[in-house]
Amino acid sequence: MNFDNIDYLEQGGIAEITIRRPEKKNALTSQMFTDLRACFDAFAAGDARVAILKSVSDDVFSAGADLTDPPERFWEGVPELGFRCDKPIIAALSGKVIGAAVVLTQMCDLVVMTEDAALIYPEAKVGVAKGAVSILTKRMPLRVALEMMFTGEPLSAERAYQVGVANALVPPGEHVAHARALAQKIAANAPLVVEMLKRMSLDTLGDAPMQMQIDMAARVERVMTSEDAVNALEAFKAKHKPVFHGR
Repeated sequence: MNFDNIDYLEQGGIAEITIRRPEKKNALTSQMFTDLRACFDAFAAGDARVAILKSVSDDVFSAGADLTDPPERFWEGVPELGFRCDKPIIAALSGKVIGAAVVLTQMCDLVVMTEDAALIYPEAKVGVAKGAVSILTKRMPLRVALEMMFTGEPLSAERAYQVGVANALVPPGEHVAHARALAQKIAANAPLVVEMLKRMSLDTLGDAPMQMQIDMAARVERVMTSEDAVNALEAFKAKHKPVFHGR
């Protein structure tokens, strides 16, 4: 399954989702987040047991959101923000990981980084932010997350590994191979146990306010755009009793 800038491949129980827009430093558009969601949905529904999120570039994993095509609902393609997936997701990172890409990759379950990689969240310098990055205080030490957010300065791979933000630190060019080896180890284990432990662990961690806000908005939107809601408004105008079908 391939999209214009996102590729999806399942092989040997492992799904690989690849961001492919090197001419724009893999900047993420609205359509790319929609396509990422389609890939994650395919992974959740398919036979693969582990997913790897990676990009085609070694120097820049992603420049973040493409501000010429702002992804207004980017969270819909971000694990544990726009959707829940009990299967493990590994982020394989190389080079600069910027802005929305930091949120996207840090919401994955495991992270492999090359020694020259860095996490950069520059919105305090840019002057524009939606606040989703606040969820990272659930995924990394509070003071480290706040320093990265407040200063906009890079969090190096070395420091990320030292404070537990990354599971592995590998030489340049070896991040995908390491992620595949890690995925194979996980895929060889009992999937029901792995999925249960992931969900129980995240439930223990608890939801951040941004997760609750997005979840609540999605629930309201589902009701207000439903067939029942449309029929109810029409029934009100016609002054007759609505018939509900639960869809």
